[in-house]
Amino acid sequence: MPYWTYQSYCDRLRQDMYFLTSNGRLSEHLADKIILQLNRVYPQILTNKEAEKFRNPKASLHIRLSDLISHLQKKGDKHCQEFYRALQINAEQLYNDLPSRKILKTSASTAIDTDKEKHILTDRGPMFFLACFSVAAGLALFMYCWNPDPKVIGGAKKILGFSPIIIGRHVRNICLVYIEDTSRKN
Repeated sequence: MPYWTYQSYCDRLRQDMYFLTSNGRLSEHLADKIILQLNRVYPQILTNKEAEKFRNPKASLHIRLSDLISHLQKKGDKHCQEFYRALQINAEQLYNDLPSRKILKTSASTAIDTDKEKHILTDRGPMFFLACFSVAAGLALFMYCWNPDPKVIGGAKKILGFSPIIIGRHVRNICLVYIEDTSRKN
């Protein structure tokens, strides 16, 4: 992800705070579900005492949500990330409408689409891979056999002699004849 599109979850939560706490966005029931999820699924995020405090029906929903968001921001980025995860699970439409999500979507659309790029790079198929591998193996074999050291030539003979499965019989015979010719010349 390019550096200009990265925002910490705490920064995103600060940006989304007004949107989340405005009247009608997050219902009492939905806020309770998110708080309970943060408490039960992630007890390290919200303890039982904290969950009771943020679910207290005596305080207004706006104040409880503001306190919850401030509390999560003080605890760090991981806690804010879990809040977003709980929000996405319980209210996906609201999660998609967040101002920080809209900014991320527009900035991500200007960046290179890595999924498209991945398909562009891998659309050559298995035959292309086999062709490249064959060329590389052939060059390696050629370099190995071209060495004027007689010990290496004997080793190449042994390798080629035991390789009828790897390369065709005709190719193997041609390579063996070539190696014998070069060893006689030396």
